[in-house]
Amino acid sequence: MKKKVVSIILAAMVGTAMLAGCGSSGSTDDTAEEASAVEEAEEAEAEEELSAEEEEEASVEQFEETTISIYAAASLQTVLTELIEVYNETQPNVTIIGSYDSSGTLLTQIEEANGDGIDIFFSAAQKQMNTLEEDDGLVVDGTRHNVVNNQVCVITYTGSETTVTGLADIANASSLALADGSVPVGKYTRQALVNAGMLDEAEDVSTITTDEVSAALGGIEINECGNVSKVLQAVAEQSNEVGTVYYSDTYGYEDQVEILEFVSYDLTGDVIYPVAQVANGSADELESAAAADFIEFLISDEAKAVFDSYYFDTDVED
Repeated sequence: MKKKVVSIILAAMVGTAMLAGCGSSGSTDDTAEEASAVEEAEEAEAEEELSAEEEEEASVEQFEETTISIYAAASLQTVLTELIEVYNETQPNVTIIGSYDSSGTLLTQIEEANGDGIDIFFSAAQKQMNTLEEDDGLVVDGTRHNVVNNQVCVITYTGSETTVTGLADIANASSLALADGSVPVGKYTRQALVNAGMLDEAEDVSTITTDEVSAALGGIEINECGNVSKVLQAVAEQSNEVGTVYYSDTYGYEDQVEILEFVSYDLTGDVIYPVAQVANGSADELESAAAADFIEFLISDEAKAVFDSYYFDTDVED
């Protein structure tokens, strides 16, 4: 209401100034006074908007001091660092500790701990989340959400002068950095090779060994990597000519790597990242509530804007 009143005052002042201008040239003092009044009204409106924002922030109920842990795919580490900072602007008492590795490795760690000490799992593929929920029963009901989509890319290091143009002729490379089959990006790459007719079909493509991939590609030298970050580093440091990573992994490496091809979703399928709260038997009520709140933040419009800026696709069905 105050903002509307200020706007009306502004309009009235502008109208008065225009009438005065039509009637006569007016004095310099009158013009200065009118300009000053308009400026003061604009400042009042800006202060009103700022006050509204402050009131909105103040209305957010803050948690007491607590610590939550999130086990997240390695490809999420950069974006989650910023997202945690944004979340802490309104929830400064919640300390969030991240552990980052391949989704398969993280799943094994959660299973071995039976969920104890782990509040959130953020996987780079549905397979690991399905196992945690359906086989292990360690997902809190109603907390699972599909957050983002990603895209597999074939990359090379800047200035490599490779003749490789993408997946179809990747065998022309002198060496390939490839995640193993238990790592989602490694699984998606194998699926793409199968769908492109370059690799024999398998009931579970994640079981296709690196040696089998090498043989199918004419004996190409393959550097098997434990997670997608290691693939990225191997190529960025020029240890391998090409590699397959996610588009989001290239964020911040634009001057070190070059994207040769965005591998079609027709070959890989969607690369959906689900998040869920883990049934952490050692968590108290405060910790559990904070974990649930952070997941709600991750699916908010505010978080989506951050994900978009890091090359993730937030247009996904939950």
